Amino acid sequence: MRAASLARYLPAEGIRLDVLTARNASAVGVDFTLLKEIPAEVTIHRSVTLDLPFWIKKRIKRLISGAKPPAGRSTSSKTADKPNIFKRFFESRLLPDPQVTWLPVLTRAARRIVREREIDLVLITVPPFSSVLLVEKLRKEFPHLAIVVDFRDEWLLTGFDLTGLSRSEHAREFARKAEERAVASATAVVAVTEGARREIRARHPQESDSKFLLIPNGFDATRLSRPESFPAPRPDGRIVVTHIGTVYAANEPTTLIEAVQSLPPEIKSRFILRFIGHIEEPRFRESLLGLGDIVEIKGYLPQHEALATMDETDYVLLMNHDPLNIQGKFYDYAGGGKPILGALNVNGETRRLFDELRVGWWADIEDVDSIRRLFVDAAARGTSHQREFQPDREKIAQYERKVLAQRYAALLHSIAGKQRER
Repeated sequence: MRAASLARYLPAEGIRLDVLTARNASAVGVDFTLLKEIPAEVTIHRSVTLDLPFWIKKRIKRLISGAKPPAGRSTSSKTADKPNIFKRFFESRLLPDPQVTWLPVLTRAARRIVREREIDLVLITVPPFSSVLLVEKLRKEFPHLAIVVDFRDEWLLTGFDLTGLSRSEHAREFARKAEERAVASATAVVAVTEGARREIRARHPQESDSKFLLIPNGFDATRLSRPESFPAPRPDGRIVVTHIGTVYAANEPTTLIEAVQSLPPEIKSRFILRFIGHIEEPRFRESLLGLGDIVEIKGYLPQHEALATMDETDYVLLMNHDPLNIQGKFYDYAGGGKPILGALNVNGETRRLFDELRVGWWADIEDVDSIRRLFVDAAARGTSHQREFQPDREKIAQYERKVLAQRYAALLHSIAGKQRER
């Protein structure tokens, strides 16, 4: 969504934009309606990749990382032997991630576009982190080209362990060296949180501090309908709490499930927990369904449909174990004007911004009792949350994607201008 919003808004800021992407990349879901928002003057180049189907990548990841099989299923000795074979093969071939198979075609296409289209600046956004390997290749061929690496997620401290296909020491060392070469070859490095910017900067003390910049993520106000009032109380007294987006390692729901399961029956029965989006591991799905009829799993929806569900919910749900990265849904929640129930890393960037914007109530994601109290308080609050919820709308407005794209455009103009002078 960050890349798509830049493609949508940068042309209005005096930037002639070419986008290089994969024609057949696999993903958790596809929403072609978003293409309608890209201006006609944006030139889109699509190349073929050998990317694996999404379900195969997830199966490989479970085999390599040793994720637990779904409850009630056992693995035969024949199956148990396979991960070792898979692990040795994929850890040595698909580094730093399965999308590295795109790199040969990506490199040839990028070189051609830079020459033929007389490109002033290349912006490489990651993940997939294999795209950072392109930085060094372009630098060797175009020594004076401005190259910006956009880290939508911090990689080595958090992303590697939370989302990496392989977490072996060999894979970690490969990732460390890949980031080191990319940062050395880049003109600038952009992070999406201040914590991530500091972390990446600290790993490369030999580089100038001015190389490491911050442009946060945000929300698109044109996709959100901020209701003038809260939903009327339901006759049955139920409280709907909605989670939008993928459930995966960074926001895995184990402690939340345990907390909700431990609620007194008369409180637990008042909640409806609605999950819209992909649930990455079968064990997460089975654990959620173990909560009984208070859970509704809706699956993947196009973005406009998913965001529209916030109009009919009392709270939106946020879970985040990650200390540095802030999930994109946080900004959509804040922009949508619905109060958040958050189970958060207490020392993380999400919790800091949560408090700054005053977007709801939160608990420690590692503390079951804290999460239980969060839900008990929500039940006791009833409709009074409509009076108590006082978000800082002026600060929230600073995270609109159009505003952020204008900041990014000013940054790109500055970098390209200085590179021309040199």
